[in-house]
Amino acid sequence: MIRERFFFRETIASILADDPAHIDAAKRGILAARQALERYIAKDPFFLTTFEPYEPDSDDLIIIRMAEAAAIAGVGPMAAVAGSIAWAGIDEMVLAGASFGVIDNGGDIAMVSYDRPVRVGVHAGTAPVSDRMAFVIPKKNGIRGICTSSATVGPSISLGVADAVTVFSDNPSIADAYATAICNRIRIGDRSVLDEIDPDNVTGVFAVLGGHTEQWGELPPIVPAIVDEGLISAGDRL
Repeated sequence: MIRERFFFRETIASILADDPAHIDAAKRGILAARQALERYIAKDPFFLTTFEPYEPDSDDLIIIRMAEAAAIAGVGPMAAVAGSIAWAGIDEMVLAGASFGVIDNGGDIAMVSYDRPVRVGVHAGTAPVSDRMAFVIPKKNGIRGICTSSATVGPSISLGVADAVTVFSDNPSIADAYATAICNRIRIGDRSVLDEIDPDNVTGVFAVLGGHTEQWGELPPIVPAIVDEGLISAGDRL
């Protein structure tokens, strides 16, 4: 397996693949998606700044995916940006013939894995469970999203207090948007935001708030693990 870091402006990603050609395909997909997004924001800057769902005037797939996910989760479209860019990279990997590929875009993961399970570790800052456990994602046909939002780790804007909220979905854009939406609102003793999740679009949620955890839906198996912080795709690893 090949692991390669890829940096381009705000995109700080780790790409996993079996073939160098699939790594190149992932980069093409990421760059094309970023270019389409930047072109659209240049003519419609409100798309970049709004915290509310927004209907854009665009036929670009990444813009459509971000806006649709934002409408479902009740957040602004940029809440889905990292997962959507990762998804664009995986799309290109699949077109290039990949049956395995993972893009971790700053904690927002899009992946395809037809032939093997994949372990995804949990990084939740100073929370007790951080870097001590992993989800075992089973092999499955199709693209999936595993996206994490945090109020205490990383540079992303959050209105919440959770150390990590991880959302599982067959749609990486929706996983990313919901991770933000849930992280903004979940509190210890108040998990009402979980009651608003659309079960047709999300399969499971795992939230870490200090020493407290919350679960919703069906989660992949959880196993003990030692998570290597050096493998985390984040700006403070530069």
